[in-house]
Amino acid sequence: MHSSGGLGEESPHRLIQLLMEGFLARVNSAKGAIVHGDMESKSIYISKAIGITGGLNEALNLEQGGELAANLRQLYGYINSCLLQASRENSEEKLNEVAVLMKEIKEAWDAIA
Repeated sequence: MHSSGGLGEESPHRLIQLLMEGFLARVNSAKGAIVHGDMESKSIYISKAIGITGGLNEALNLEQGGELAANLRQLYGYINSCLLQASRENSEEKLNEVAVLMKEIKEAWDAIA
């Protein structure tokens, strides 16, 4: 990831994309850690994914975004509960589920650009 300057020059739209990409990368890494039996790494990657979802949630503007923002807030909450369950149960299935959800959100977000 090489860009001229720092993150400060990125548009708010692009920053959300980067968060979503980061989320998907962490979930993918967590799946790999489960496959390799590396529970410490799995926990770290899932914690980072939960942190990213928190950042996405904070970026929502409920006043401007109305129902869509409210729906996303609920969806991010659901994603986080799935991540916690995936961590407890070492569930690749739950990680796949949240990855699919985030990809769908990201595709819609990308289309706004």
